[in-house]
Amino acid sequence: MENPEPTASQSEVVLDPGDQPLTPDEEISEIEKLLAGEPDDFQARCRLGELYFSKGRLDEALAEVKKAIEMAESLRAEMNRSLAMYYSNLGTIYATKNMADEAEAEFRHALDIFPHDVLALFNLGRLYADKKQYMEAKGYYERLVEITPDDPIAWYNLAGVYIELDNPHVSDYNTIDVGIQCYLRTLELDPKHLESSFKLMEIALNHKKTDLAVRVMESAVEHSPDEPLAYYNLISVYDKCKMFDKAEETRKRLKERFSKKPKDDSRS
Repeated sequence: MENPEPTASQSEVVLDPGDQPLTPDEEISEIEKLLAGEPDDFQARCRLGELYFSKGRLDEALAEVKKAIEMAESLRAEMNRSLAMYYSNLGTIYATKNMADEAEAEFRHALDIFPHDVLALFNLGRLYADKKQYMEAKGYYERLVEITPDDPIAWYNLAGVYIELDNPHVSDYNTIDVGIQCYLRTLELDPKHLESSFKLMEIALNHKKTDLAVRVMESAVEHSPDEPLAYYNLISVYDKCKMFDKAEETRKRLKERFSKKPKDDSRS
């Protein structure tokens, strides 16, 4: 039996009123409601700018396009930051594999994308310091401390580069004082950074800054009272400065603190 021809009522598709496309004014109204609750909806804001423009509402279109640009720039900056981090991670892997040239290229790539990438700056500074190219290392570490002024490790590494540059066999620069200031900044941020204390003590003694050497090592003992090396170095400084009474007093403190045997609580 043949199928009957469809009647008009069967073949006609009746659209639900909700399926009808919105007019520009209706769409503007809906997007404005959306943005009132979700102001960071980038696509909605872009579309609203287009609709305002199509309706000749130029001032409103201008405002929305400016907001969209601001949001897009923010998104791009965040994307660049994330992308630079991945290139720095790639460089770190190459460095771990002793592929220095490849590592340097990736760290540079990271800085091309995001000039404030901390990991790339730190690693390029260390890479050039390891190659004894201290002027190049100085530039990266100086940028690093500008970005992370409260990071003691950044100041510590910069201090080491300045001390190396003070060597007449390395450069003609006189950077010992600024190197000392960098070590002092390291200790200001981290008073327990013993490597800075020991290096600063040695530099101070070599340059006849005995008051500085004494002050640094006294502070080291104060902030690291459970570290025997701090006491030994303080005693050495006192002896070299002919402060023998102070040296003997510190020896007694050292003996009293570290010669005590822990109590044996075991029962016989």
